[in-house]
Amino acid sequence: MKKQQLCALVFWLAAFATSAQDVAQYVNPFIGTGAVANSLSGNNYPGATMPFGMVQLSPDTQDAPDWAQASGYDYNDEKIFGFSHTRLSGTGASDLIDILMLPIQDWRTNARFSHEKEKAEPGYYAVLLQDDSIDVELTVTEHAGLHRYTYNNKEKIARIYFDLNHSANKGSWGCQIINAQIRKVSPTRIEGYRIITGWAKLRKVYFCAEFSQPIVATEMWNGDRCNHDIPVINGNNLRAVFDFGRQGTVECRLAISPVSIDNARENLAKETKGKSFDEVRREAYRCWNKELGKVQIEAGREEKEIFYTALYHTMIQPNLLSDVNGQYMSADYSTRQLAKGERHYTTFSLWDTFRAAHPLYTILEPERTADFVNSMIRQYDYYGYLPIWQLWGQDNYCMIGNHAVPVVVDAVLKGIPGIDETKAYEAVRQSLTTPHTNSPFDVWDKYGYMPENLQSQSVSITLEQSFDDWCAAQLAKRLNKEDDYEFFEKRSGYYRNLHHPETKFFQPKNSDGEWILPFDPYKYGANGGYPFTEGNGWQYYWYVPHNISDLIALTGGEKAFCERLDEFFTSDETSGAKNDNASGFVGLYAHGNEPSHHVAYLYALAGQPAKTQQLVSFIKQTLYNTSSSGYAGNDDCGEMSAWYVFSALGFYPVNPASGEFIIGSPTVEQASIKLSGGKEFKITAKRKSDTGGEIYVSSVKLNGHRLDNFVLSYSDIMNGGTLEFVLSSKPKGKILNLK
Repeated sequence: MKKQQLCALVFWLAAFATSAQDVAQYVNPFIGTGAVANSLSGNNYPGATMPFGMVQLSPDTQDAPDWAQASGYDYNDEKIFGFSHTRLSGTGASDLIDILMLPIQDWRTNARFSHEKEKAEPGYYAVLLQDDSIDVELTVTEHAGLHRYTYNNKEKIARIYFDLNHSANKGSWGCQIINAQIRKVSPTRIEGYRIITGWAKLRKVYFCAEFSQPIVATEMWNGDRCNHDIPVINGNNLRAVFDFGRQGTVECRLAISPVSIDNARENLAKETKGKSFDEVRREAYRCWNKELGKVQIEAGREEKEIFYTALYHTMIQPNLLSDVNGQYMSADYSTRQLAKGERHYTTFSLWDTFRAAHPLYTILEPERTADFVNSMIRQYDYYGYLPIWQLWGQDNYCMIGNHAVPVVVDAVLKGIPGIDETKAYEAVRQSLTTPHTNSPFDVWDKYGYMPENLQSQSVSITLEQSFDDWCAAQLAKRLNKEDDYEFFEKRSGYYRNLHHPETKFFQPKNSDGEWILPFDPYKYGANGGYPFTEGNGWQYYWYVPHNISDLIALTGGEKAFCERLDEFFTSDETSGAKNDNASGFVGLYAHGNEPSHHVAYLYALAGQPAKTQQLVSFIKQTLYNTSSSGYAGNDDCGEMSAWYVFSALGFYPVNPASGEFIIGSPTVEQASIKLSGGKEFKITAKRKSDTGGEIYVSSVKLNGHRLDNFVLSYSDIMNGGTLEFVLSSKPKGKILNLK
């Protein structure tokens, strides 16, 4: 009997250990894929991808995806137009959407579907196309998408519709196909390319596709002209239908490359040869489990689902742009070769991700962080400055500032190995001193602020540029470049030149030094034609992350600062037209867009940490959920998700290049962060009950020592140890009356 009990215990412990590692089971790729009434969603997609991989194979529920469905998928749609191999995650603008395939039997270019017959998990997606009763399954490697189509009606011909004209809306960003080719090179293989311009200019996408069954007939179109059974077609509006006869199942594995068809062939062979669809699916799931398993948490089922889906969304991008042989398309459109072991990445939504996503990568992905930074420096080599918003290797100049700078500086200051500090500083310095279209530094240096009559979005740029200059100053200081340090340190204080001493707002001036009046701090700007970027004067008031103590002093001290924060989080003022990116409101705070993300943590730096704990908990509980509208705004390449990951663990990088994290209120009961070198950082949160009301920090200790200043350092985490919270339902100090 005892032996049986022992065996049962061993079996249970083994099962528990196995299940504890399977964190990918908590990922719900449908979170953030479609809005409900009067909400945003996230602009995410449910399809298959690898961590930071080149391919994102997912259904397109839009014929021409645009701003509102930038990833190509909307949970509220009822038709699928096909499955394309690249896309963006959570962005506010659409691009990529390359190489669409749709299994058909009767002639059609879309098919109805229902969510009852749809499934997604990391690295895998499945759906039933209702019109022809075709089961679709998708999985991926880093460079290839694998399709398995099961035609349930075997009395009809199995066909695949193949579309190189399908793209993001051709009415946006001047999107158009420049040239394309489809070539049938054998009964089971097609190859080709398309050159397309849009948000990213002049993208080249080469492909090689292998089918499990021979093609018995083809129809190829260039525009309205149809050609039967020809081996190749060229043009700028190419589509095809491949006939496989009466088949129960047809599989396709399609690899892409930004460099050449030869490289696409090599990518396909090295990643898929000799592997079945199911083997690739299992490999993808194991890979996701490894990445996601770097953070193990204990929490409720719903909290785990939100947490691991958020962590998953942070690991979808940046995206690999180099092929298996180390070649990549450079920013000058030439083919370059990496050294052995290096990888080249793209999709840098830096105005968003510098705030929390990249600081998260320095903890969980230090090796990839080096690759990210070196990829940015390569753009500097061939482009002249670091990326602003890089997509498929090209800069689209979207948004303001140059926030590759804090990412590069943060990585160097944290000692991430594999980065040439001298070259990094050269790239930072040149990017912040060489005037170009997106950054008129001659104006910046002449006036000490951006005059609105010379530079639109002037207040936002002044504030954000001051932070970038502070980052450069810190790197100059590290490298003992004293003159440069003083130069950038002086510029980092230029925000003061737009602080109005009476209104206590940052306000626009013209080139004569005059305040531009009238000034309405509630009125929103978009992306030009107004002093503020995707926000208003209230939301940008708090953006001095490198010198919060000075901002407190400018406001009139800690008491006045907290009173102004109170007004910010509780005001119901609605004057001024809102920008479309403004959502997820707590008072005037807009969690749906990035400029507000750090503000809830400022109370902890001004002597009232209970309000930080209250607000962070409130935002997590009310603005994130497990539905298709699970985000309060665009996820923006994982930035909205990174905020949740940090906040659920109990801390956040208010200044994302300082190496410091401000303590909030953890969601987790326990967490373990697996670090490089075999180290581990543990988090425990002791509560007396699980009612959800114990959100206030009675005490927080690091390795047994109290953290009374509520600041945790990067080295504290990376050295390993234990962060211990004791939580209570009773705040230490006053809290807000939140609505």
